[in-house]
Amino acid sequence: MRNGSVIVDVAVDQGGCVETTHPTTHSQPTYEIDGVVHYCVANMPGAVPRTSTFALNNQTAGYVLALANQGLDAVRKDPALRHGLNTYRGELTYPTVATAFALTYTDPGLALGAS
Repeated sequence: MRNGSVIVDVAVDQGGCVETTHPTTHSQPTYEIDGVVHYCVANMPGAVPRTSTFALNNQTAGYVLALANQGLDAVRKDPALRHGLNTYRGELTYPTVATAFALTYTDPGLALGAS
């Protein structure tokens, strides 16, 4: 990255998304490596719990309602929900896990009989 670039790693508390990131705190939120500023405060939503709860609810309520009202049909119809499916009836439907453990992968659409 260019000198003066900034990385904001919002997944640092889940392992991070960049090789040079490590968790920081609100009291010391940044550090610099090779001219790149890193901001990696773990659990940033925890600093604004009420606001982050509303934001999370706004983004997930539609999925919850679809699952509650349609069950597996919601997963069959919605590619976003299918991305969250890991297994179904003994079939491994998450490619990264299948690759990591050298197991057989089954496309979620095929496992579910989705159109």
